Amino acid sequence: MSRWLFDLGNTRLKCAAVDAAGHIGAVCVIAHDGTRFDGDLAAVLPAAFEDACVGSVAASSVRVELLDALAQRGARISLACTQYRFGEVTIAYAQPARLGVDRFLALLGARARGNDAALVVGVGTALTIDWLDADGRHRGGRIAPSPMLMRESLHARAAHLPLHGGRYVEFADDTDDALDSGCTGAALALVERSLQIARSQGGEPPRLLLHGGGSQALRAQLPHAIDAPTLVLEGLARWADAA
Repeated sequence: MSRWLFDLGNTRLKCAAVDAAGHIGAVCVIAHDGTRFDGDLAAVLPAAFEDACVGSVAASSVRVELLDALAQRGARISLACTQYRFGEVTIAYAQPARLGVDRFLALLGARARGNDAALVVGVGTALTIDWLDADGRHRGGRIAPSPMLMRESLHARAAHLPLHGGRYVEFADDTDDALDSGCTGAALALVERSLQIARSQGGEPPRLLLHGGGSQALRAQLPHAIDAPTLVLEGLARWADAA
């Protein structure tokens, strides 16, 4: 396969080959700390390929490291950017550049999966929620700390509160469980509230699409959610076809 897709987030790079029919191959993941990649980037990338389509919200140093590696392999590089209108999708932001390209690409991926309304929930460093109606109109969204970022923030301000551990219960009788339940519960409440508003204003229950490295923290409490781990890459594949 000569085209590869790269989703460069705040803490991880996800990449995969895509064939002419738009089918995404096995996804490779490599972490970074915001300044450089933790592992050997060269070991993840193929020796050579023709096209590289990149969607990035990462810091410039990591983005440059990736772009340099792609250029060394002779790839023609396309950098995705948020557009006010793409195909059937129209975003809500008056200034398109202020909508993160990962959220934009996830909306394209949601539309590619079907024309029903969708609530797109990404769980990474941040928790992002975006409502796409059945007509392809982005009706806006929300950004909040992810459950993991909430835990990290609490631990940073109160080191005696553990960073990891615990399980989700409705009313915890242990500090670890209370932390997990509180941070996860806050995210769940925001998702449920967003679903409620989308149903009441849109006239139909939207599909709930979950993606991002932290999405499994919410999955057990959202039984009707659809796991969509490659949603951003799926949107990037659609964008690449028109690039």
